[in-house]
Amino acid sequence: MTGTVRCERLGRRSCTYLLTWRELYGPHYLYVKRFLSTLRYGYRWGMNPDHVDEIVEQWNRERPDVDVSGMAIIGRITRLHQVIRPQLNTVFAEHDLESWEFDVLATLVRNGAPHQLTPGELLDSMMITSGAMTNRIDRLQERGFVKRVKSPDDGRQVLVTLTPQGMDKLDAALIDHAANERRIIDALTDTEYEQLVDLLRILHLTVVDQQA
Repeated sequence: MTGTVRCERLGRRSCTYLLTWRELYGPHYLYVKRFLSTLRYGYRWGMNPDHVDEIVEQWNRERPDVDVSGMAIIGRITRLHQVIRPQLNTVFAEHDLESWEFDVLATLVRNGAPHQLTPGELLDSMMITSGAMTNRIDRLQERGFVKRVKSPDDGRQVLVTLTPQGMDKLDAALIDHAANERRIIDALTDTEYEQLVDLLRILHLTVVDQQA
């Protein structure tokens, strides 16, 4: 190896580090970095580059003055969402549910007996407008999955309550939904799973805090 590699770390990534490797190895620097990552971190070697690798490499070739390293993460998250969401919806459809219906029922169940929440509490968990939340509660009530009851502590307050029919619907869908999600991530080893959970948690907390 010729040249001097100078690594000035800024957090978990270094632009100086990336540019230095690009200068040393030219268009092949991604493959060299992947091989070195395999030796250091135990990443899988021999995997073919994916579409995002190609996009990043094209941008690095055409615009080496722009740091596009974020695409390696955001691009994959975006593409995975586009592919995974239809697979999740397919399972929900098999149970005659839409994804938002499953989310509302699951939120009520996750909060424990008596499986009641105010519309405002549901709204906070769903991150949608109040008007949309009202419409969703109406539709679930029409299907017999939830009912509105007055709070015993405050007669002016309404509690959205899960019905036995709603519980049965959620239980059946949950089993298949959980199995479907496990199938989607089955390519990961136990170690890779734990690493990915930790890294996504860091990114999730950081992005959410920025929006707060």
